[in-house]
Amino acid sequence: MPSEKILLQKQQLVEEIADKLKSAASVVAVDYKGINVADDTQLRAEMRDNGLDYFVAKNSIIKYACEEIGFDEFVPALAGTTALAVSTDDIIAPARIVQKYSDRLRGIYNAKIGFIDGKFVDPSEIRAIASLPAKETLVAMVAGSLNGIVASFARAIDEVRKKMEEAA
Repeated sequence: MPSEKILLQKQQLVEEIADKLKSAASVVAVDYKGINVADDTQLRAEMRDNGLDYFVAKNSIIKYACEEIGFDEFVPALAGTTALAVSTDDIIAPARIVQKYSDRLRGIYNAKIGFIDGKFVDPSEIRAIASLPAKETLVAMVAGSLNGIVASFARAIDEVRKKMEEAA
């Protein structure tokens, strides 16, 4: 039977993980079995550089945290090795980085399940989301499209004005 001190530490860890998951915009659970130290170090550095929280925890601890906040869809995926990539602001970054390493380390590093923008997603959806451009790029693309529409509308109005002047 674990001591009261150890139980308290585990409860605090469950609370800590539950808080991270509650405030997350995006979470991806990963199976990392077989990753070497060099790849893991590079992966962690990239996660850190992108403002992500990346950590490994025991499945039982993650399970209790998930159950506490209603992430019941995560529980079946908690088998084997599990790491979590968590972002509080960038919805796509965890999926993009996980997929990048999954493509590079086939069979060693694989997404299990994700929670992205309020929806639970499977590995195939994570792969699709990872191919999306960054949020800033998407916003720029939409703004550019809208700018083109407004410019076309302005040209059309100007042509109507010219025709009306010619007719007068």
